[in-house]
Amino acid sequence: MTAKQWTLAPWSRFMPGSAGTGARNARPESGAKAPEAAAHDGAAMAQHAAGSVRFEALSKTYESAAGPVQALADITLDIPAGRIVGIIGRSGAGKSSLLRTINRLEQPTQGRVLIDGQDIAALGEDDLVRLRRRIGMIFQHFNLLSAKTVFDNVALPLRVAGAQPGYVTRRVTELLELVGLADKQMAYPGRLSGGQKQRVGIARALAHGPEILLCDEATSALDPETTQSILALLRDINRRLGLTVVLITHEMGVIREICDEVVVLERGRIAESGPVWKVFGAPAHPATRALLRPLEQALPAELLEKLQAQAPAGVPSRRVLELGFTGEGGIEPDLALIAAALNAPVRLLHGGIDRIQGHGHGRLVIATASALPAAELAVRGLCHHATELGHVADHA
Repeated sequence: MTAKQWTLAPWSRFMPGSAGTGARNARPESGAKAPEAAAHDGAAMAQHAAGSVRFEALSKTYESAAGPVQALADITLDIPAGRIVGIIGRSGAGKSSLLRTINRLEQPTQGRVLIDGQDIAALGEDDLVRLRRRIGMIFQHFNLLSAKTVFDNVALPLRVAGAQPGYVTRRVTELLELVGLADKQMAYPGRLSGGQKQRVGIARALAHGPEILLCDEATSALDPETTQSILALLRDINRRLGLTVVLITHEMGVIREICDEVVVLERGRIAESGPVWKVFGAPAHPATRALLRPLEQALPAELLEKLQAQAPAGVPSRRVLELGFTGEGGIEPDLALIAAALNAPVRLLHGGIDRIQGHGHGRLVIATASALPAAELAVRGLCHHATELGHVADHA
């Protein structure tokens, strides 16, 4: 299947009572809306981008034997259509509760959830079913039926919805090709790797042509190499089909790798949010800094052993400076310019720069004989912040 074919019908849906935008690719069952009615519905929906999510002053309280437990408090947040947004936080921060309000598996105690501008709390049973067909969901542990083939697992939601057999065959075939499992249709889950099982889960979540894809720790059960392949698939699906992807994870590397924006929850509240490069480059909240700490590279033990608070007496030594880069303002590390500003050679001891969404952030640890105050490098726009860590002997 060519990429062009996917761009023609990314929203192929088969829902009783509606031909949907995929009608050109699937024969609608009896009772489908006439083209004029479908066009009218499309014009009404055009006022809001398909797949947008908004939380307005949302709170969620659970009752327990010990009394009320507030899982979410005063969440106000916009998720634009077509974006990949990650939700992170410590255990118990409210990530899963927030995610499950999007398809109304959780009902807010207060506030509203709007999908494409519509308050989903007002939906009746039939409309709620239609909403959930517009929202796919993939899970950490795949949730596949072991007694059914790959084809039947992907076909299940379509058959439950009453889709015609011919449509089911076409739709499942194209989905399995999309996720790279065209040759596994008749295989059973027990014969698949973890990554292949998750690909089946993704294909099943796309069965109804959703506008929003929810990912609940979708890579947590996978090894690093498989995680990378699944993230690449999700990026490709987002790009080719225009899906809004909302994922929760405890893996900061996943957020860095795939997300456009990140939301940090702490005790049910938004601690901070924004573009990934900005939040990761200069985390403002202690919770964010704690979550990102595993990504930081600690100073090597051998360097720490040689580092001295004061210049050693009687031997030539160099000051050790740590230069930080947050990605703001296009400031990039340039050792030649730094050496020119210090008017002395520099030696790179440690560090690294990551690139997220075109912004470089990280730190460099350098040694220099210059007496220029470290803060002067930030004043001159050569880094975002600079700190003197100590001294090392020249021979070290």
